[in-house]
Amino acid sequence: MGVFDRLPPMDHLRSEKMCFVQLIIPAESARVAVTYLGELGLLQFKDLNEDKSPFQRIFVNQVKRCAEMARKLRFFSDQINKAGVRSSVRPALEPDIDLEELEARLGEHEHELLEMNTNSDKLQQTYNELLEFKLVLTKAGGILASSHNHATSAERELDENVYDREVDEGNAYLLEQGVHQGSSGNSGVRFVSGIILKSKALAFERMLFRATRGNMLFNQAPAGEPVTDPISGEEVEKTVFVVFFSGEQAKAKILKICDSFGASCYPVPEEMIKQRQIFNEVSARLSDLEVTLDAGIQHRNKALETVGSQLWRWTIMVKKEKAVYDTLNMLNFDVTKKCLVGEGWCPIFAKSQIKDCLQRATFHSNSQVGIIFHEMDTLESPPTYFRTDKFTNAFQEIVDAYGVARYQEANPAVYSVVTFPFLFAVMFGDWGHGICLLLGALVLILCEKKLSSQKLGSFMEMAFGGRYVILLMAIFSIYCGLIYNEFFSVPFHIFGKSAYECREKSCSDAHTAGLIKVRDPYPFGVDPSWRGSRSELPFLNSLKMKMSILMGVAQMNLGIVLSYFDARFHGNALDIRYQFIPQMIFLNSLFGYLALLILIKWCTGSQADLYHVMIYMFLDPAGDLGENQLFWGQKELQILLLLMALVAVPWMLFPKPFILKKLHKEGHLKWIQILNLIQPEHVMMISISVKSLCIK
Repeated sequence: MGVFDRLPPMDHLRSEKMCFVQLIIPAESARVAVTYLGELGLLQFKDLNEDKSPFQRIFVNQVKRCAEMARKLRFFSDQINKAGVRSSVRPALEPDIDLEELEARLGEHEHELLEMNTNSDKLQQTYNELLEFKLVLTKAGGILASSHNHATSAERELDENVYDREVDEGNAYLLEQGVHQGSSGNSGVRFVSGIILKSKALAFERMLFRATRGNMLFNQAPAGEPVTDPISGEEVEKTVFVVFFSGEQAKAKILKICDSFGASCYPVPEEMIKQRQIFNEVSARLSDLEVTLDAGIQHRNKALETVGSQLWRWTIMVKKEKAVYDTLNMLNFDVTKKCLVGEGWCPIFAKSQIKDCLQRATFHSNSQVGIIFHEMDTLESPPTYFRTDKFTNAFQEIVDAYGVARYQEANPAVYSVVTFPFLFAVMFGDWGHGICLLLGALVLILCEKKLSSQKLGSFMEMAFGGRYVILLMAIFSIYCGLIYNEFFSVPFHIFGKSAYECREKSCSDAHTAGLIKVRDPYPFGVDPSWRGSRSELPFLNSLKMKMSILMGVAQMNLGIVLSYFDARFHGNALDIRYQFIPQMIFLNSLFGYLALLILIKWCTGSQADLYHVMIYMFLDPAGDLGENQLFWGQKELQILLLLMALVAVPWMLFPKPFILKKLHKEGHLKWIQILNLIQPEHVMMISISVKSLCIK
């Protein structure tokens, strides 16, 4: 323990020392002061309004305005993505604007876009309806022409007195009436034409048949291609129909059924000349609508490009303003209602920087009264703050994702700078893939200034934030790849010739049984002759598994050693005696001994079975090791280590909880004794003095 006492303090490996401060800010300079402090990022405010809801706070109206502007910006972003407009990566340079001007500009852009969307939707719906009308004219015209030809032939049969009504009484009667449609007026056959979803056509026909009691003729023709529905705007398969009927009552029923099934009815004249005339008119109007829609889309895209060039800049501005007012809502007015009082935590090294920010805020807000900044005493536990830079920030975020260290606790992120990328490289060991990863990391680092000022996608932003992590992973991957001798999973003779050669030049099975060792072992990494041999998989799996055990044991020992330094730093002797010491004994008696056996086996080339050694260390400690003995005195050492591990378990689990319980009871009894000694009049005097201090 004396060696550890002589080590320098690990100040750079611990969280920064914090102090509790109070700010008294004049109302006119509060917004500017909080803005500057937010840009500095070294002061964490405490919420003094925890008992109030968000709607009861001081700056709730400003927060609502920022939230409304954020909603408009999200609307613009959705419209830009929906239209497929590519906004410029670098925002256009424009003069700075204040929040009120930005709010007015966003309202104008939103109103303009909503109006353009409404007009475009109406025109698109009209265009889709005309497309359906054109399709109905084409398909229904063919149905009417075939019906007219059928009716002409039926009339000829009637004139020759050869028509038999019993063959198809209903349809023939309708066709007979249809011959005299023009002259019979209301008593003739009429028809309704339209279009309906293909999936509803069968049910639609059945309903018509039941409603008219069979007094109708239903003809249909598939549209042939997907049709854009005017209501939903989706492409669906539809069917054109023509319903022949007779009488006003049947017409009313049919129209109601069409409406209930969502069918669109379009007027189609019976005469071919009128059909062609209407078809030409619809085609001409469709052409005009196409031109109008294209012009509207171009105008809308230009408006979206204008908004998109400033969208990122406006979004950052609104987020900052909302964060400022959210922070101001954590402050309280003083008694005079002229100053805001705030409390928070800051690192001790940042006090001078915070004071400079407050002085600049007072000067820029033209306030006649300065901002008061002073330290306060508190019993609360300070927050944890680690000072990071662009290199260590990504590693710190990885560690914080698992859990944030306590105040003044050793920072694991310092060690993860090496351990995290190296453990990745153990799995990713291939120096060909490592070179590709290295090139990608170098591109991100060399273009650092350019990429940091751009809006990046989610994946690109994550890769850019971890560019230094990727760099170290690539370097370690190249190193482990050289150890594994893998270049895109192909071995190379990088460090000289293999230690094995074929026994005879004529041997054909050089990768199996025909190899003999002719020179010293391969100088670095795995011998390339292992690749393709019969024992390749057992050898490599054993190598990587044993390497993993060694690194795992080393990392667990590192964690336990760090717990010792934490206990020493906080003056906690219980953790050293009843946690650090038994944990080290237990870990190294079992897993540390296994790591030692692996190293001895590698150095001596022994064929001992380590599985057998570790299993029978528990099942038969005094048994004969036989061929599995690696060194003299191994059996006696195993018995000693097993006894130490058995002693370490109760040592680690039982004493500390009972000691803590005893200390807790002793402290509780001391308070009871102190309270029993205090007289009632003393209690009154103490309460009066506390009240007077609170008033002051």
